[in-house]
Amino acid sequence: MRSSLCARFPLWSVPCLLLVFWGTGCRTAPKPTAPGPEAPLERYHFTSPSMGTMYEMTLYATNRDSASAAATAAFARVNALDDILSDYQADSELSRLREAPVGQPVSVSSDLFVVLQRSEEISKLSGGAFDCTIGPYVRLWRFSRKRKTLPEPAELRAASQCVGYRFLRLDPRQRTVTLLRPGMRLDVGGIAKGYAADEALKVLRNMGIDRALVAASGDIAIGNAPPGQAGWKVGITDIDSKTNMLTRNLILSNAGISTSGDSEQAVEIGGVRYSHIVDPRTGLGLTHRVQATVIAPNATTTDAAATAVCILGRERGLAFIAALPHTEVLIITRGNGVERKFVSPRFKSLQIEAAKPADR
Repeated sequence: MRSSLCARFPLWSVPCLLLVFWGTGCRTAPKPTAPGPEAPLERYHFTSPSMGTMYEMTLYATNRDSASAAATAAFARVNALDDILSDYQADSELSRLREAPVGQPVSVSSDLFVVLQRSEEISKLSGGAFDCTIGPYVRLWRFSRKRKTLPEPAELRAASQCVGYRFLRLDPRQRTVTLLRPGMRLDVGGIAKGYAADEALKVLRNMGIDRALVAASGDIAIGNAPPGQAGWKVGITDIDSKTNMLTRNLILSNAGISTSGDSEQAVEIGGVRYSHIVDPRTGLGLTHRVQATVIAPNATTTDAAATAVCILGRERGLAFIAALPHTEVLIITRGNGVERKFVSPRFKSLQIEAAKPADR
């Protein structure tokens, strides 16, 4: 999605031997022969472009063939989701949905419905700071960033008439979506990469590989810890870090983590610095400097929540995170040359270590 979050993959190479344990039989059963150790797990790393970014998978398997087969299946799942959720592809399911007549329910795939349903939940909790109906604004802002000129007020007024998550009606029983305003364009770019990372991790697990990490730029889905380790080491950079120098590492397992900010994608128009993150309330890129790193049980949540926090700002962002179960956040702001950090109450209880020179 967009991020200054970097996954630092473990470099250890000593394999861990796993032993198979068995239960005791009845007294008349013959004593079983102790089995030998399973094949050691080895680390494998795979990459593939999709959804406008590079997906990376780091996993532990007993051999390259099984690792490659699992990664291939997981990448295929990501590509299939791109065909469903992309707002760039004219023939994606999401793009075709905007052609639906206003007020007419449209049956959609389970993946698209799940993403839209989760988007709606985050929209309600964030008071509309996250909004997948933001497509008309995003389209205008993409042109503005290229031309380095702000949208015309008349363009923004017209777009505002079809932006608002309440203009999207979801029916979970029929699995249908209804657009309630003409000209609506859905954009799930703020949640799709996290959802795809979660789904890729699920594919790996279904193929017997549970010690894995899937990274899609700043959105990361994390499985069980690597052999002999407490978790995966994930490094976070400070806002405006031009060299991706890490300032802290988190040790995580079975979680999602996302960072959203404007360090890498900002534009100056009329002497004002605008973020690529569009505020649904104004239709323009954010002008306040903020970076949010969110940790939650899955990357679908962290992807959307990190964007929402950036739009909400510190106080409202912390209140929003408090409403999400098992979710924590680190917010970094910058103003007048001063950088400040704010964390949710339980963030400090996470396993955190300062970045060492080798991590940098």
